[in-house]
Amino acid sequence: MLDREDFHQIENKEKFLEILHSKVDKNILEAVRKKNDYENDLIHLQAELVNLQHWIAKNKRRVCVIFEGRDAAGKGGAIRRFTEHLNPRSNRIVALTKPTDVEKGQWYFRRYIKELPEPGEIVFFDRSWYNRAVVEPVMGFCSDNQYEKFMNQVNEFEHMLYEDGIDIIKLWFSITKEEQARRFQSRLNNPLKRWKFSPVDKEGQVRWNDYTYYKEQMFTKTHTTFSPWILVVTNNKKQARLESIRYLLSKFEYEGKGRSGINILRDPNVVQRYHRTIK
Repeated sequence: MLDREDFHQIENKEKFLEILHSKVDKNILEAVRKKNDYENDLIHLQAELVNLQHWIAKNKRRVCVIFEGRDAAGKGGAIRRFTEHLNPRSNRIVALTKPTDVEKGQWYFRRYIKELPEPGEIVFFDRSWYNRAVVEPVMGFCSDNQYEKFMNQVNEFEHMLYEDGIDIIKLWFSITKEEQARRFQSRLNNPLKRWKFSPVDKEGQVRWNDYTYYKEQMFTKTHTTFSPWILVVTNNKKQARLESIRYLLSKFEYEGKGRSGINILRDPNVVQRYHRTIK
């Protein structure tokens, strides 16, 4: 155990770790070390994101980053780490609620078109038009005809965006069924997170195989050279955040790239293009 005298000797992180190493259980020390490494990597990667955002604004680029995945996959937490230190004037988070009666009568993509990035802006979609590819057919929120129409139109829609100069990054956060169940239970046990759990979440476990079927259909039919699917495959939330940031940084040659000194090369065992995962 640490005593008052130990805390008086702490001058910096290095001294703190030295004292911990001499007095604290190795398992606890390893957990502290991992947390310290994660926070160090994260702050340096966020500094790179600030440089990237400045370059996007300066060059009037339009960047659209889509976060998809099963419920509790870590999309929202990842987005918070992406945007934590960015200039709010040139980045937005889009998390649309269910469509209104008016929107239901419009072309499906219309409600998303108005949310696309302006010149010099980066937009993060917490779920996107791909709701109709997986969640809606699984839960019965759309008809078979609406699903088929979407699947026939989405590639052409994204190709038009690509031709118009919008950079589309499509990320799928992949976790196991057991990990999803553990995260659901964690939400229920935490009064501050209980609001996140919904009947749709509960059905995610019951209809796991249905989700898998439609997810694979989506990957197979909408993974293109101009708009590929990038899979972030890990049950470790912190690893998913760091590696997804690294992937976004790798897509652009911005001014000051690598200036922070942090490794910005993604781990290929975690971040993979969909076609490379096909067996």
